[in-house]
Amino acid sequence: MPKVKLPNNSLLDVPQSTPAIEVARKISRSLAEDALVVKIDGKLFDLSTPITNDCAIEFLTFDDPQGKEVYWHSSSHLMAHAIQLLFPEAKFGVGPAIEEGFYYDIDINKTLTPADLEAIEKKMHEISEGDQPFVRKVVTKDDALKFFKEKSDPYKVEIIGGLDGTITIYGEGEFTDLCRGPHVPSAGRLKYFKLLGTSGAYWRGDSKNKMLQRVYGVSFPKKKMLEDHLKMLEEAKKRDHRRLGRELDLFMFHDVAPGAPFWLPKGMIIFRELEKFIREELDKRNYLEISTPMLVKKDLWEQSGHWGHYKENMFVLNVDEEIYSLKPMNCPESTYAFKHKTRSYRDLPLRYSEIGRLHRNEISGALGGMFRVRQITMDDAHIYCRPDQILSEIDNIIALVKYVYGLFNFEVSFKLSTKPDDAMGDPRLWEQAEESLRQALANNAIKYGVKEKDGAFYGPKIDIQIKDAIGREWQVATIQLDYVMLPEQFDLSYIDAEGKPQRPVIIHRAIFGSFERFVGILTEHLAGAFPTWLAPVQAAVIPITDDYRDYAKSVVTALKEQRVRVELDDRNEKVGYKIREWETKKVPYMLIVGQKEAESGAVSVRKHHEGDKGATPLADFVDSIKREIVEKI
Repeated sequence: MPKVKLPNNSLLDVPQSTPAIEVARKISRSLAEDALVVKIDGKLFDLSTPITNDCAIEFLTFDDPQGKEVYWHSSSHLMAHAIQLLFPEAKFGVGPAIEEGFYYDIDINKTLTPADLEAIEKKMHEISEGDQPFVRKVVTKDDALKFFKEKSDPYKVEIIGGLDGTITIYGEGEFTDLCRGPHVPSAGRLKYFKLLGTSGAYWRGDSKNKMLQRVYGVSFPKKKMLEDHLKMLEEAKKRDHRRLGRELDLFMFHDVAPGAPFWLPKGMIIFRELEKFIREELDKRNYLEISTPMLVKKDLWEQSGHWGHYKENMFVLNVDEEIYSLKPMNCPESTYAFKHKTRSYRDLPLRYSEIGRLHRNEISGALGGMFRVRQITMDDAHIYCRPDQILSEIDNIIALVKYVYGLFNFEVSFKLSTKPDDAMGDPRLWEQAEESLRQALANNAIKYGVKEKDGAFYGPKIDIQIKDAIGREWQVATIQLDYVMLPEQFDLSYIDAEGKPQRPVIIHRAIFGSFERFVGILTEHLAGAFPTWLAPVQAAVIPITDDYRDYAKSVVTALKEQRVRVELDDRNEKVGYKIREWETKKVPYMLIVGQKEAESGAVSVRKHHEGDKGATPLADFVDSIKREIVEKI
């Protein structure tokens, strides 16, 4: 009888070929009801998989990221099944799980309408009630090609043409699809879902290919979870950074430069304040700022390994009959700053920071406001250190991450991303690097999840996620440990205490990630109401009538002398109208002045979202707002 090792390290004897779902039932009835997929010796399988050997086993539910991904991927198959029943002529592209739900790309001879989506949803419910199992079948490449050619599905035929090895298909009722799996046990597990809309998407992201219709949806195992998610989506619409960016005059986009924002004056204030803030924090921590060229010969990228792993995401140019690229990342060039003179062990750690402009050739269909751009500004750093300095350096980075995100009231969580399939370098160095990151997380008493095979091709990393005001999670900061790419590929060394050359270890890290994405996230997190230290306009001075314009100007002067960003609103409009307008602009403070204020040298203060705060001496208000700005309250 196979012995099954459970997550709590206990052992369970099970009869030969017992399906994994039966093992879950032996553990508890509730686990069997909630389990979606099983992990056997670290790999995901369907719950119907028989247990034939001694193994470690773990059951994943919707609460587990991988379980959620399987749930959403199965939901995309359910949606495709419904589409096939309603529109038999439909041809199917791909239908993956995504960060918040799922989609399927379809080729259909009509533009789907909201009424069509309702009909698809209704059909999905009918299929779910039938509770047909998802059945996995291994087939030969020839049989797979024959099946999908007879089904007249050219997209699946094209995918199969590029596959080698084992090919699997999944059947669910009348619907069969090409898929690696795994899936939930049956369609009845997929209970509460909502189709959210459609968009155009070129087949395989290539504008030379046909435009398909991408149908988006989301699903949950409980009704309340779906209801809460839909409420969150409604709130997210109100907070959409693209709309707020226009309304608050922060940034704009134009087809003349797809995927690159135009920063407007008020948006540049936010950008510059964040830039100033992070520079000040890095200065306190003994970072040294560098700047490296934007246009670089391909030789550099070949040496670093990026040419083989990342070329399709690079903008390539021919200059003087040589191939160049706009840099998509800063790391390889930082090695030239390190190597320009001999380094001693006493020089380390050497912390190079760079706020660099990068360009990445994202496909047009993936672009989305500030969240996915082609031109980005990274708050990058590369820390060259000795192996014995790794843990203390990562401790310092984690402390900086917690401080920065705490300022904005973000909830922070950590993930360890491990060796990917395309990893370069000695496996032993990978094990050493992963263990160092685990130790750093343990030293900081941080609970963390694991993202299997999601590390960079040159090293494992700690990914930092933040949760915003409406519960959405965002991937932002990252800490990557590099024993391989830069040290080995660029032959880096320092001289140790015995006069011998040694390889440094390099920590790649970013805090904001990119200014563009971070400002987009922050705009939505705060619903455009930036804290006073970051707000483009920190105070608006509003005279009640023209008689008090001169006093209002003196208030403006007093604030400007203290470097407060202030505007005078002396338009010939009613005070109530002005107040409402400045409220919509989300300015932190409005200072109303009339006869009483002019005679006493005071201001009547209104705070955004909080209303009237009463009259206060001008000098006291100046001191108060200065403190709020300096201390970043």
